[in-house]
Amino acid sequence: MYLASAVTRLPLFLVVVSASFWAGILYSRMPTDGAVSFALTTTHRRASRDPCVGRYVFMQELPPRFNADILAGCATTEGRWSDMCEQVSNAGLGEPLAATGPDPDGGEAAAALTGATGWYATQQFALDAIFHGRMRRYRCLTNDSSAASAVFVPFYAGFEFMLHNWGYDNETRDAASRDLARWLTRSPEWRRAAGRDHFLVAGRTAWDFQRDYIQSAQWGNRLMELDAARNMTVLVVESSMRGNDMAVPYPTYFHPRTDAQVRDWQKRIRSASRPWLMSFVGAPRPDAPRNIRSEVIAQCNGSPKCQQLRCANGATQCHAPADIIRLFRRSVFCLQPPGDSYTRRSAFDAMLAGCVPVFFHPSSAYLQYVWHLPKDHARYSVFIPEDQVRAAAGNVSFIEETLSRIPPATVREMQAEVVRLVPGLVYADPRHTLDTVKDAFDLAVQGVLRKLTDTLNN
Repeated sequence: MYLASAVTRLPLFLVVVSASFWAGILYSRMPTDGAVSFALTTTHRRASRDPCVGRYVFMQELPPRFNADILAGCATTEGRWSDMCEQVSNAGLGEPLAATGPDPDGGEAAAALTGATGWYATQQFALDAIFHGRMRRYRCLTNDSSAASAVFVPFYAGFEFMLHNWGYDNETRDAASRDLARWLTRSPEWRRAAGRDHFLVAGRTAWDFQRDYIQSAQWGNRLMELDAARNMTVLVVESSMRGNDMAVPYPTYFHPRTDAQVRDWQKRIRSASRPWLMSFVGAPRPDAPRNIRSEVIAQCNGSPKCQQLRCANGATQCHAPADIIRLFRRSVFCLQPPGDSYTRRSAFDAMLAGCVPVFFHPSSAYLQYVWHLPKDHARYSVFIPEDQVRAAAGNVSFIEETLSRIPPATVREMQAEVVRLVPGLVYADPRHTLDTVKDAFDLAVQGVLRKLTDTLNN
């Protein structure tokens, strides 16, 4: 019995000895605290050597019908698109600005605004092509979608809108958007997160892509109302502030090729002479009685300290970039009342020229452009509520008096902040790469990556 008992216990004894043996071996090979620290530090160093960790973007290779073919449609003779070819030339920047002779107000020669220095007659809704071109030169672009933190979809939504919005039925207006949704949802990249890591640029206002929401059968398409698009982040020049669309700056006329060009322009506007207290560029809105444009124009007309460009039907000054930038560069404050929508390209033209913008509605800037403008809006702008302007109707000096009461030291601080913001409000020439300056494209991609990380983590 004893022998049998011993034999029965033997396997257990061996198991215990074996376990102790291997435990000793493993323990002897486990790293000490210092070794663990070294291993973690080494891993961290490897990651820190790659500046693109967490910033990789994969760009979808869409069929040309979603971008290149749409751009080629600028040559069509139908609708509103027929005269757009020059405006979307030069990688979407438009035609270079030609010198127009000396500044009649005694300032710098207008020759400073030439294509040689990065100035173009850029169409305000040309962001689709400009952003796509910048993405092609993005430093952290990857061909491995599994390594990417975001997927960029180069669909020319704004140009497609121009091609089919006027004179077509809703089915035709929506066809390209629906086609894109089908294509994307069948792609392997979509399956990873159902498109929540995707983003695209629709270089117009959000309202142009929300036909059902604005309840207008005669305007826009349903791109942003499609289920697929609701999962994506959509960059627009004016957000609806109700969904997954984010506002980024309108393209201006300046597209620098080097850091030096940016700094040189900042130096020019920092030292510019500004004889006008305020200025305005824009047309009245007689068909919109609640719009304060007419009152703003009347107050500018009634002030010897205000200058404006005539933009009524048939006027050409509003379409002359050199005239616009010259006026803003010679003004302390630039009046920016809402127009057809809350935001204006003019606000960015003004800040580009070092002019402090004056807003009359919070949606014109403060509730938008959260990646590009300071949260503390008093640092770079003046706010005069629309209701105050309406209540002051008849007092043509109300806006002038309001601006004149701002202490000179405060004005100088706002001007300095506007000049500081300039690099992040312009889109660099897509055919060149800036070195250290972060432009509007860089800030937009940075914001998208943060937003998508938060979305996926939640």
